[in-house]
Parts: sequence; C-alpha cells; structure tokens
Amino acid sequence: MSADRLLAFAAMSFLLIVIPGPSVLFVIGRALAQGRRAALTTVVGNTLGAYVLIVAVAFGIGAVVERSVLVFTALKLAGAAYLVYLGVKAWRERGSLHAAVTGGEGRDGSGGGAAQNGAARNGAGGRRTFWEGFAVGVTNPKTLVFFAAVLPQFVDRAQGHVAAQMLLLGLVFNVIALASDAAWGLLAATARDWFARSPQRLSLVGGVGGLTMIGLGVTVAATGRKD
Repeated sequence: MSADRLLAFAAMSFLLIVIPGPSVLFVIGRALAQGRRAALTTVVGNTLGAYVLIVAVAFGIGAVVERSVLVFTALKLAGAAYLVYLGVKAWRERGSLHAAVTGGEGRDGSGGGAAQNGAARNGAGGRRTFWEGFAVGVTNPKTLVFFAAVLPQFVDRAQGHVAAQMLLLGLVFNVIALASDAAWGLLAATARDWFARSPQRLSLVGGVGGLTMIGLGVTVAATGRKD
C-alpha cells in the first residue's frame, strides 16, 4: 500500500476520532467513576474490541451488518443495554468510591492486610474492566458500519492482499484512537483526583460518570441508520 493512501486514511481517521464520540464518552464516564487505571484499561479493551470489528470487515462479515437492518439493530441494542447496565452499576456504587480510592486503611494503621486484599481486588477488577471495555468496543455497530463503508475505499485492489491492506488501515485507525482516547481518559481522571479529596464530591462525580454511561447507552439505542 502506498504512503499516500495511508496518510490520507490517517488524516480522515484523525478528523473523525478527535471529535468526542461514544467511545470517548464511555472512557470519560469510566475515568470519572473509577479513576485513571480503569480508564486506561478500558481504552485498551475498547481498542482491541474495535480491532476485532476491523478483522470482521476485512474478512467480509462487516458487509452482513451493513446490509441487514435486523443484525444491525440487534448489535446496536446489545451494546446499548450493556452501557446502561455499566452506568447503573457505577451509579449504585458511587458511595463506596472514596474507600476504594483511599485503599480502606484503618485508623489504627493496620492497613497491610487491607492493602493485599485491595491489590487482589484491583487485579480482578482490572480484568473485568478490560473485558467490559472490549465488549463495548466489539458491540459498537456504528464503528462496524464505518469500517465497512470507509476501509474498502482506501484499498488498492490492483496490489492484491485486500484483507491485509484493511488490517493495516485498521491498525492505523486504532493507534490514533488509542492515543486520543487515552488522552481524554487521563484528563478526566485528573479532574477526578481533585474530587477525591472529598467523599461527597467523589460520590457526586461517580454518579455523573454513571449517568454519562446510561445516557450514552440510551443515545446508542435511539440512533438509527441513514437508510
């Protein structure tokens, strides 16, 4: 594939990615609700989920979703329902955010056991957060339709290896998206660190993060196709 095609696709991808969309709002909501580590873990999971969609498009599955209203709607509603579920969960757990941030160390200073338990919970929570981000990325029908409609336009079919070219273009898109989403997540997490100084403020921002994800889920469910 020529450098001109790669640069043209990278420029188009950048213009689309820098405008906050569903993935950015999801990462921001997760950053506000759970902090920097959860936000970055979500970004990685979401990016890998999106690349699964690229693989699907490269091998022809994306055309099925693009042409079938039923498949598109089912995928869209599944992703929307999962976002709402995560948002409700974040809202219900907003009151316990301060204890999670401070590590739960007691006043007597005996925080060793709590720290070890907290580390174990963080490991399990990190894996769960990763797979939640992956699930949101892989069930995003708008991303799948975008890849199905845009990727083929930049493929040089005369050069052959069409699937490999699509995978390369998808990798370019995901690298840009990874950097952009991570920047948004770190920015939101920095604001959350200020709120963490007060249990009341942290509970408020956790609730806002949950409501953001709920609103995003409703928005995705209400979004239709141009056809």
